[in-house]
Amino acid sequence: MSDEAAPGGVLRLRGREFGPGSHAVMAVVNRTPDSFYDRGATYDWGAALAAADAAVASGADIVDVGGVKAGHGAHVGAAEEIGRTAPFVAELRARHPQVVISVDTWRAEVGRACAEAGADLVNDTWAGADPDLARVAAEAGAGLVCSHTGGLAPRTDPHRVHYADVVADVLETVTGLARRAVALGVRPDRVLIDPTHDFGKNTYHSLELTRRMGELAATGWPVLVAVSNKDFIGETLDAPVEQRGPGTLAALAVSAWQDARVFRVHDAGAARAALDAVAGLRASGGGGRSV
Repeated sequence: MSDEAAPGGVLRLRGREFGPGSHAVMAVVNRTPDSFYDRGATYDWGAALAAADAAVASGADIVDVGGVKAGHGAHVGAAEEIGRTAPFVAELRARHPQVVISVDTWRAEVGRACAEAGADLVNDTWAGADPDLARVAAEAGAGLVCSHTGGLAPRTDPHRVHYADVVADVLETVTGLARRAVALGVRPDRVLIDPTHDFGKNTYHSLELTRRMGELAATGWPVLVAVSNKDFIGETLDAPVEQRGPGTLAALAVSAWQDARVFRVHDAGAARAALDAVAGLRASGGGGRSV
């Protein structure tokens, strides 16, 4: 990989730099009536704005806006997705000029509308299902998240999925998508890679990716980790979605210790505290005296 393609792991978005050793909190705001986590709590315009404001006040560096539930659910067309996201992005940009705004979509037309409304980052969680989405990011000067789904189509679940080595498969896919994005014109320092826990993976695969997160960070591309309250945490702890907070923080800490850079979460304040603790532990260098 050339130095141009992998720029030393520095992420630059909206005039901000997130270099090695820094931890950026990405707060989730889902403008959907059927989110797996909040079950529509931020679907309403006012509730969504209040959630975004609270996340920024709690230390979020990035706000990720989604208009379609990731899993199974009612069909949402592109026009409806744009209606849920683009006006909200515009309002969020006006309210928080310095915050990085991300849009979670796999559709090029949605990415374009949101970039025009002020989004800085396109969070493509479906691994280039729409090949034009990377071109949209390039044309808009936006960043791009390159993900791995094991070949699944958007909003589908894996069935008896198998990998000889899930980490190797993820590495090949996300770095390939990152190189394609740069070739299409996305700036290298605006590209992230995401192993995409649970998408096209079972619990074992997601745990293995967490344990070996350092292999992704070693590529030089900044790594985004989206584990918040996911099923692999629930299965590991035998916990329903509303009781997965402690497991989420543990997975964040393990990933941060291995140099992941951006952390997509539902509770920005708790994540900020956990990540600051990891940073403090690393900075101490083990120099504390024993007692």
